[in-house]
Amino acid sequence: MPSVQNTLQISIQAAIRNTLRLGLPSFRHLPLNVYLLLFFTMGKGFQITIATLNISYYAHSLGYRPDFIGLLNAMGAIGSLLGAIPIGLLADRIGRKPVLLVSAIFTPLFLAATGLTTSAPLLLFFTLIQGTVAAAYWVTNIPILTESSSSEQQRVGILALNSFLLLGIGALGNLLGGAIPEVVAGMMHISAASTIPLRWGVLTAALFTLIFGLPLWFLREPQRLSRAASRKQRASATREPFPYLLFAQLLIPDLLFTMGEGAVVGLMQLYFVLRFHLLPGPLGIIFTISGFVGGIFSLSAPLFVKRWGKLRLITLVQYLSAPLMLLIGFSPILPLTIAGEYARSLMRTLIDPIYAAFAMERVSDRHRATLSGFYSVTWSVGYSIGPTVAGWLQTNVTLSASFVFGACCLLVAPSLLLIFFGRKPLKSLEATSETPQ
Repeated sequence: MPSVQNTLQISIQAAIRNTLRLGLPSFRHLPLNVYLLLFFTMGKGFQITIATLNISYYAHSLGYRPDFIGLLNAMGAIGSLLGAIPIGLLADRIGRKPVLLVSAIFTPLFLAATGLTTSAPLLLFFTLIQGTVAAAYWVTNIPILTESSSSEQQRVGILALNSFLLLGIGALGNLLGGAIPEVVAGMMHISAASTIPLRWGVLTAALFTLIFGLPLWFLREPQRLSRAASRKQRASATREPFPYLLFAQLLIPDLLFTMGEGAVVGLMQLYFVLRFHLLPGPLGIIFTISGFVGGIFSLSAPLFVKRWGKLRLITLVQYLSAPLMLLIGFSPILPLTIAGEYARSLMRTLIDPIYAAFAMERVSDRHRATLSGFYSVTWSVGYSIGPTVAGWLQTNVTLSASFVFGACCLLVAPSLLLIFFGRKPLKSLEATSETPQ
């Protein structure tokens, strides 16, 4: 596949130039917490990709229809939605380390339970609880990395590397996720699409989280603000009016964007199985290339921002993603569908850090943590509603109908962003923001 090799080579070269600009050579002397968190993030990336590849396929092997599988995929996001705020408050109260350790223990436990059950209620229950306890990672990971970094330049580089390990290196889990059922099936002389080989795929995902989480016992609780400083910061924050309208203008388009992405991404592997009858091995290779190249490409986001600007780039990428979704959903041949998925994946990983930076620049530092928490909520809601709607559409309309729904969401979201922010001068927006301390 020369075209894929050329794309990969260009992406790697751009990523290297970008990482050198971020000062990554200084990462040879990082705090212990950063190394431990990045190691766990890599294992988390493997767990997510292996589980995503196998759980939907596993439920399909049990005879469940796409509407149930869509609901099953949504349960993890629902659990994250229910757990994010309480777990965040708990982490602020008792510390981040114990909360993260509990997550590293119970996430693989409930993920393994999901792979061992065949009952529909238990599948939904275990996936819900697994999503709830897994929320502790998303709540504590970025704060620990931020609080463990010594400078703004180092912090940017660490977060970029964290994203690459989660999305890029973690995408290699698709290879394992596809290979494990194939190996087990070969040993048992059965089809790789049968229940037992796919069950081993789910159990392997749980094992990755458990093993990569063991070094977290050596994590040191990050040093945070003193109580007096914290009280002073809260008192200062109460004098500033809460920007309800601005939050709504930022969060509503993001909710629509995540709904559209959730409708497509949540059932993408199952779509390839139902439409083109792929086995786990080829499926794993397809999504490994997609995720790995996309993860590398995300490190090049600053290069595109410098040329196009944040709002222009965000809206352009979303508008272009809509026809790509239709291409994937209606393409009659597998190679064209794969090409559409690769293009969509590149754009999806590119937009994440850009949209986060765009949003954070529009609120003062006193409200940035709150806005970040709300973005976690919109992600959970979007990835709960999106797969549920997609599963219903695929069961009751056609397999391609979910891609139409996703494309519509990705046309409305950037249109709202342009209505809300397209005519506002950047300087006036930045005037309301303060430089992070």
